[in-house]
Amino acid sequence: MRNGPFAIVAAAVLWGTAGTAGLLVSADSVALAAARLVIGGAALALFAGAGIGRVLRPGLVLAAVAVAAYQLCFFAAVARTGVAIGTVVAIGSGPVFTGLLSWTMHRQRPSARWALATSAAVAGCVALIAGGGAQAGGQLVSGVLIALLGGLLYAFYAVSAARAISAGAPSGAVMGVLFGGAAVIMLPVLLWQGVGWLAEPRGLLAALYLGFGATALSYVLYGRGLRSTPVATAATLALAEPAVAALLGLVVLGERLAPVSIAGLALLAVSLVVVALPERGARRAAVEAADSGPSSGVGVADSGPPSGVGAAPSRSPQGLGPAVER
Repeated sequence: MRNGPFAIVAAAVLWGTAGTAGLLVSADSVALAAARLVIGGAALALFAGAGIGRVLRPGLVLAAVAVAAYQLCFFAAVARTGVAIGTVVAIGSGPVFTGLLSWTMHRQRPSARWALATSAAVAGCVALIAGGGAQAGGQLVSGVLIALLGGLLYAFYAVSAARAISAGAPSGAVMGVLFGGAAVIMLPVLLWQGVGWLAEPRGLLAALYLGFGATALSYVLYGRGLRSTPVATAATLALAEPAVAALLGLVVLGERLAPVSIAGLALLAVSLVVVALPERGARRAAVEAADSGPSSGVGVADSGPPSGVGAAPSRSPQGLGPAVER
């Protein structure tokens, strides 16, 4: 699937709307996150159907635990550092950890261009958030450490999902295992936090959007994007999330961006474009594959089995993940 990066960015755009949607209700942030995972995870599990049983492996079960733990780490970090610092550390560290895990666990060394673009994107996130002038609370060190743990957890479940998909597992089934399992884990948290706020129309509407739109649909897109996008690249593209959140704050909520934030937003946008472009070698390989295909126009990349079942994963210079659709 040649549109993998666009699917990743579309998922990140949906993630970026979550903060604005959450302002519709007065529910506790942990309860809101739990409701989002329970609804979205259940939807993804139902979407996957019987396919879940065919891909259920201990590694993916552990990744499902990481999905739930990431949510808890994120909100615990935000409570200690403030929204700005907690967000930029947790989200901004994700691509770095993803690239390192792909390298150390699966010998997938990221390219120099990925490293440069990711560094610039993280710098753009820092500038974007720093321009808001937010001040952290007194538990800064512990909060930053928890946020870094959250970034590592995100990287772990992203790499685990990409590994399973590159081995031939349907992306929908993989996401069903990850988020269906996380929904089971987070259901007691939701019940403990209370569900009375779901009786209010605005609360129910926000929870349904967060569950079906900002979680289920977004991770369907993310999983499909991972079919053809290296996971290190996908993690960097996902940094579109804070950019979308900032733009919604500017347009919808009437917030203002400082000049340094505007500069960070521009740097982030350029970095995402750079990392989304295919490597020169990948483009050359695609052209050669197309030229060597049959006269009907069906290239070599299209001759494998559907959804990658039975296909051997190919290696990409940017990280874990095949270079063609599985």
